[in-house]
Amino acid sequence: MFVEERQDLIVEELISKGSVRVKELSERFSVTEDLIRKDLSVLEKEGKCKKIYGGAIPVKENVQRKTAAQRKKLNTEQKKTIAQKAVQKIEDGSVVFLDISTTVVELARIIAEKNLPITVVTNSLEVINILVNSNSNVIFIGGEFDFGKDGFVGSLADQMLENFHFDIAFMGVVGLDLEEDAVYTYMANDGVTKHVVMKQSKLTYMLVDHEKFSQIGNYKYARVEEFTGLITDHALGKAHRKLCQKYGIEVLD
Repeated sequence: MFVEERQDLIVEELISKGSVRVKELSERFSVTEDLIRKDLSVLEKEGKCKKIYGGAIPVKENVQRKTAAQRKKLNTEQKKTIAQKAVQKIEDGSVVFLDISTTVVELARIIAEKNLPITVVTNSLEVINILVNSNSNVIFIGGEFDFGKDGFVGSLADQMLENFHFDIAFMGVVGLDLEEDAVYTYMANDGVTKHVVMKQSKLTYMLVDHEKFSQIGNYKYARVEEFTGLITDHALGKAHRKLCQKYGIEVLD
């Protein structure tokens, strides 16, 4: 195995598990612990991890804002996997909120394909476009056009949302830091609107592809423990699963 290949696999394990141990990596790759320490030093210099005693943890990347068109092209298959899991949580006749999120858009496609007999409330333009010809009852929330050009946020949207009660809400996430009990988005106005939705919902699930575990955004809009559950595309590592248990949230991975 080439050095670069081993280091790429170490990064993958960091993201999925939340931490790595030198001894375990040495056994996995059948190399010396000194060689693994050198790998971690290289990865740390590249900004891909932070060395700790006996191992390493991921470096949280503060991702830059992207438009809806840019985000739509990222991790498409992972988003579809998450959406397939999420739709199983929706009961007939329920009132469902769908957030501004390209992963949530994939969930909207499944709702439309299945013609679910539900009421969907959303502030996402693309979700509306997908559901316009479905059998679902759809309510659109207006307000201030958000940065990504894909939906509405702000005080007017918040006022409208405060009059609703949702059976279940599916929320987008820019970044997730389980260690710091923090869920992030790009902008404060979007974050405030998201939190209003959470207060009005009986159940709230965040939809998180595996890369979001190593990212943070500009604005923390909620604590992890405020959610009912987390739906992701990869099996969580022991460290991340233990933290989810600590926060008392359900995990669908």
